[in-house]
Amino acid sequence: MDVEQYENFPIPSVLLPKALRAPIDIIYQVVRTAADIADESDWSTAERHAGLADLRAGLDAVAQRRAAPVHPLLFGKLAGVVAQYKLPLAPFYDLLDACAQDIDTRRYADRAALLDYCRHSANPLGHLMLHLLDAATPENLADADAICTASQLISFWLDVAADWKKDRVYVPLADLRRFDVTEAHIANGVADDAWRSLMAYEVSVVRQTLVRGAPLALRMPGRLGIELCAAVHGGLRFLERIEKAGYDVFRERPVLNKFDWCVVALRTVVMRLSRRVGVEARSIEGSA
Repeated sequence: MDVEQYENFPIPSVLLPKALRAPIDIIYQVVRTAADIADESDWSTAERHAGLADLRAGLDAVAQRRAAPVHPLLFGKLAGVVAQYKLPLAPFYDLLDACAQDIDTRRYADRAALLDYCRHSANPLGHLMLHLLDAATPENLADADAICTASQLISFWLDVAADWKKDRVYVPLADLRRFDVTEAHIANGVADDAWRSLMAYEVSVVRQTLVRGAPLALRMPGRLGIELCAAVHGGLRFLERIEKAGYDVFRERPVLNKFDWCVVALRTVVMRLSRRVGVEARSIEGSA
């Protein structure tokens, strides 16, 4: 799991309660360490797997309340956070599984396989946030999964060209075949009618997923709720940018400018005050 993908997730920053910044920083250090090992270009595949196995041993030590055999300072801090906030360790193991998958897997056969990857690489972060906030109800967890998965998929669609340079294709192969798109489209940056139809479908699926999880932002109190509203509308605005570019993510990666951020801010305020997302998730059936 690329650490850049982690940084795209809707994890609160400046609006986060000060008391939670330290534990989130420790969680981030664990994630970054695992991501750095998985992406270490100077290491062999076996060496990177061995590095992740060492981190797994560190998690095992936290679970068993003993000193970690590797990165003792980092895992000692993590043990303190886990004990203080009663965090489950399963999300950390899932994140390690995702990093291991990044080493070996370059393509995803179908949507189910891609969503399973997101379940390990993106959703655990939402789970950990909710546990830190003592808000890990089934409803909140389900909505957080939708937001985190959608956020990661948005980063994939924005970074199709960059991921190709790493020999990674996150668009499900079944979807490529369904819309008569080949990997040559990605390699050569071809945004023809077939590619646009494919990306219109992928964008509509993600929009529906993001809107489905948006009620979480309305249930979260105070500054955190505001930040989550902004994360939802930031993601939706990125999807609009992809659409306005004619789904051509090859020539220039869609970005949000000052005007876009003003739009996001306005929509965030409206969402918070009206208690409604304000965006309808158009049916994906018309693009299927």
